[in-house]
Amino acid sequence: MSASRGKILVWDLPVRVGHWLMVGCFALAWLTGDSEEWRLVHVFAGGALVGAALFRVAWGLIGSRYARFADFLQGPRQALAYLKSLLGPRPEHYVGHNPAGGYAIVLLLGFGLVSGASGWLAYQEMGGEWLAELHELAVHAMLVVVLVHLGGVFIGSIAHRENLVRPMVTGFKSGDAADRIAGTRPVAALTLLAWASAVSWWLSR
Repeated sequence: MSASRGKILVWDLPVRVGHWLMVGCFALAWLTGDSEEWRLVHVFAGGALVGAALFRVAWGLIGSRYARFADFLQGPRQALAYLKSLLGPRPEHYVGHNPAGGYAIVLLLGFGLVSGASGWLAYQEMGGEWLAELHELAVHAMLVVVLVHLGGVFIGSIAHRENLVRPMVTGFKSGDAADRIAGTRPVAALTLLAWASAVSWWLSR
């Protein structure tokens, strides 16, 4: 390993906090979705997920280097090329999200927002039965993407011989010093938590 390589900061706090907030909220909303007794918890979790997803969309435009959509959103050819490379001895390596993972992120954000909006409208008894059906469809589609994403993380960890989950906790990956981001952005992470809480409170009224 060259002197310039080592553990570098790749994921800022807003990316990491937002990721695990969406994981927790989706799991909680899924577990309470069919329970009338836990209906308010379901709505609160769904609202927080919507808040986190909206923030992530904004952070994908103004956030740190590897958080931006411009860094990881590439064409289908690049995504397919990356997936094919996983079968070879030298899979393509990306410091941030790989092109296939980028599509998963967009789908998760999209389905999260659609499920949240349709769920809230159904909760307000607006729009009729079709909204409840749309909500259920979006939730199931999001679950499928989550499972595919987990499979991709598992396969990618094996192919690259690195734990791809740990960096989403610590923020650090192996790489060149020149590729690191400048800081963790703690103020933005606190803003995310406040925003998600406010959206959740407003939608659960």
